[in-house]
Amino acid sequence: MSTARPGHCSRMRVGTPQSQRTYPTGGELLAQYLEPLTERTVLRDHVQTSSRVMAISRAGYDKVRTRGRETAPFTIGYRNGAGMLSLEADAVIDVSGTWSSPNPAGANGLAAIGEDEAQDAIAYAMPDVLGKERARYAGKRVAVLGAGHSAIGILIDLVRLSDQVPGTQPVWLLRGKDPEKAFGGGANDKLAARGELGATFARLVRDGRLTLQAAFQVTHISKTDAGIRIGAGSACCGRHLVVDELIVATGFRSDSSFARELRLSLDPALECPPALAPLIDPNEHSCGTVRPHGARELAQPEPGFYIAGMKSYGRAPTFLMLTGYEQVRSIVADIAGDREAAERVELKLPETGVCSGPPLDDDGAATASCCGSLPEADAPCCTPERDIRAAVGCCG
Repeated sequence: MSTARPGHCSRMRVGTPQSQRTYPTGGELLAQYLEPLTERTVLRDHVQTSSRVMAISRAGYDKVRTRGRETAPFTIGYRNGAGMLSLEADAVIDVSGTWSSPNPAGANGLAAIGEDEAQDAIAYAMPDVLGKERARYAGKRVAVLGAGHSAIGILIDLVRLSDQVPGTQPVWLLRGKDPEKAFGGGANDKLAARGELGATFARLVRDGRLTLQAAFQVTHISKTDAGIRIGAGSACCGRHLVVDELIVATGFRSDSSFARELRLSLDPALECPPALAPLIDPNEHSCGTVRPHGARELAQPEPGFYIAGMKSYGRAPTFLMLTGYEQVRSIVADIAGDREAAERVELKLPETGVCSGPPLDDDGAATASCCGSLPEADAPCCTPERDIRAAVGCCG
């Protein structure tokens, strides 16, 4: 969550020449960009760390009251070590992301039966299986549920861990029937690290380095003496397997509970700003057809309130950090009153090299696409992986 003040801009330029670009890991992005930005620039005196926004409203207005609310400042209630505090702002950009709201294991969007009771054997998002959580997974049977970049990165790390610690057994639980959709564009991806990620994973699958359970839609989870039992279908007669640990990498959803007193408009399916929904709907856009967008699409009915970053995509798993930088540039221009700059497009995203996951050959090149040939569309998706440096993506 950030309060916007015109006049400040990022030193990380979208237009940096390709030869000068790097693909930082999450830790490197923090150490080399975010920490210097907040500690060594004019932002230093305006950044409040260890502070959690609890509620936002308009000063003197609840959600129902209309007349005059657009000129009232925002009141932001937040909590830190000093207790509950508040501040006022003329504009608010909600970039709180979705990382703290992972999707559950259940295939219907709800927690699987027994999932809450088995939490001590379940992790969400991307646990550091080669680092600080190595001891938890080394030598264990570990199932990973999901088909996106997060799941792929975890499975690659688990295969590496199995090379180091005998007995480590990675299991890939895939809700869909076609694993090749997860392999990506390989050598045709204009973001080389993302292509490398998919090609590496494709080789591991084809070499039998992990166990694949396709069309596995989790319905039940229970603890047994042998481990946790993960079931698909009916509790008594459906498919099941028993593992020591389960990692759920099924995406994220946004949390706007702290903005309940504001007037928000979100798409009923994706929970993103309505103007963005038709551009990013994964049911319709598998070929990377998301066009650049900015303040106009991200503004909310509450004047001065914008949703940006991964949270602006709601449940759509297709966000690039470069998109986020362009969003914020446009929003800040809008707040400053520069409508021309707010409307101007200053971003061209790289191509995915894939439509909806064609098979890859042994060199990681796409052999076909769902469109019959490799598309010329812009890339919609990526998330950062720790070791294989995937193309400055985001989790929010």
